[in-house]
Amino acid sequence: MALLKNIEWKDNSNNVIVHKFDLKDDYISKGSVLTVRDGQNVVFATQGKMADVFLPGYYKLDTKSIPVLTKLMSWKYGFQNPFRSDVYFVSTKQFTNQKWGTPNPITIRDKEYGAVRVRGFGSYSFRVKDAYVFLSELSGSGHSFVTQDITDHLRSVLISGITDAIGESNLSVLDFAANLDELGTRVKEGLNEHFKSLGLELVKFTIENLSLPEELEKALDKNTALMMRRNTTDVEMRLAQADALREAAKNPGMAGSMIGAGMGMGMGANMGRMFAQMGETEMTNANAGSKFCSQCGASVGAKVKFCPDCGAKMASQGNTCSKCGAAVKAGSKFCPECGNKL
Repeated sequence: MALLKNIEWKDNSNNVIVHKFDLKDDYISKGSVLTVRDGQNVVFATQGKMADVFLPGYYKLDTKSIPVLTKLMSWKYGFQNPFRSDVYFVSTKQFTNQKWGTPNPITIRDKEYGAVRVRGFGSYSFRVKDAYVFLSELSGSGHSFVTQDITDHLRSVLISGITDAIGESNLSVLDFAANLDELGTRVKEGLNEHFKSLGLELVKFTIENLSLPEELEKALDKNTALMMRRNTTDVEMRLAQADALREAAKNPGMAGSMIGAGMGMGMGANMGRMFAQMGETEMTNANAGSKFCSQCGASVGAKVKFCPDCGAKMASQGNTCSKCGAAVKAGSKFCPECGNKL
């Protein structure tokens, strides 16, 4: 029978949560020592029952250091030498960069788009907070327990938490990208009690992406393009009107027909008024420098001697307003059209 003198575990792994110390044929004797390094807890168990828990430190094993085990083994007179016990080393360090993802889409009810299927992925970190509870609830009596043994269970818990957090947030799917940190915090806070019941602590939870179905993404892209076009419609209309005015200015007779065409195409009363004003301006410019027959009132050229409509001899320049060219009666002091002093 070999007597065990030093119990320790040098953990060089990145994924082992629980390591059961292999006693082989050894027995724990009085005076044996236990070394628990930082980032470790040790749990003694016998007959399938968890007993004493040791935090980081150096311990001499005797009746005082293992009181629960002494009681379970009914040592009436103190430490019995030697004895056998199951010894579990539990890593309490953080297990970081654990990946999660939605194996199936999460269906949520969006206030704008109705039922929407959302997929997501990200990462999380956890650690053992209570070694006694963790061994009792999850680990059992196996020789080792690694992260892969628990990630499937934790992933299902996380997906449930994400679904609840999204539903309670009342966010539209369009607002997810701006609220990933807030949703991650909500998930972490909502699952703290569940992780605690397993002897664990959810240290960090990160949502890296929440994606929408491809059909909805295409529809949103199309709607965005339409919104951009809608915002530039007024500018395009003004540019079109300016082009039309420039063309009409080159051909005064075109103004009236364009007014009707513009109105007919639904370009609105504003455009009609603009063309009307343009026509009036063209007429004014055309009449500039002309004079009128004193007999029939017809507009004639500035240098015409006889009216082309009635044949009357045109009055001298003195009977024409020097400002607007309107015909005035002899002896008038002011123009009846523009009020210019003669």
